[in-house]
Amino acid sequence: MIKGKVWKFGDNIDTDQIYPGKYLPLTDKKEMARHSMEGVPEAEKFIKNVKPGDIMVVGKNFGCGSSREHAVVTIKGVGIGCIIAESFASIFYRNAINLGLPVIECPDVKLIKEGDYIVVDPAKGEIINPDKNENYKGLPLSGLELEIIKTEGLLNYLKKHG
Repeated sequence: MIKGKVWKFGDNIDTDQIYPGKYLPLTDKKEMARHSMEGVPEAEKFIKNVKPGDIMVVGKNFGCGSSREHAVVTIKGVGIGCIIAESFASIFYRNAINLGLPVIECPDVKLIKEGDYIVVDPAKGEIINPDKNENYKGLPLSGLELEIIKTEGLLNYLKKHG
C-alpha cells in the first residue's frame, strides 16, 4: 500500500515540462530532483512542499514527448510514491515501471483533489480516499510489473532473476 498527500496536475504534460531539456547535462539525482515539474504552473510550490511518499494525480497523456528517462528519475528523486493518471504516454509508463515507480491508470482522477490523502493498492488498482469515504478503481499492475517495482527497477530485477 502506498499512502500520501495528492499533488494534482493536468492533461498533456510532456517530458520537457516534467524535466526541462536544459538540465539534461546534470547527472546528480538530487540536483536533478530540484527541477522536477519545473515546466508546469505552480512548480515552485510543488518542489518546495512535496514530501517523500506524496502521490501525483494527473490527467490524460502524462509523460508525452521524448522518451528520456530523466522525467521519471526526477519524479522519483523528489520522493513521489506513485503516479495516478487518466492515461500515460506509453513510453513514460514503461520507463516508470523500469525505474521502479508505480503508475496506475484510473478514469476517476477528476474526483481526487489536490491535498487529499489517499491510499493506493497497485496490485488491485484500488485507490481509497478515507477522508471522503470514496473508492476509485484503476488498472492493477501486472505481477511482473509489481515484481520489477519491488526490486526497485528492471536492472535489479534482471540481476536477481537473470
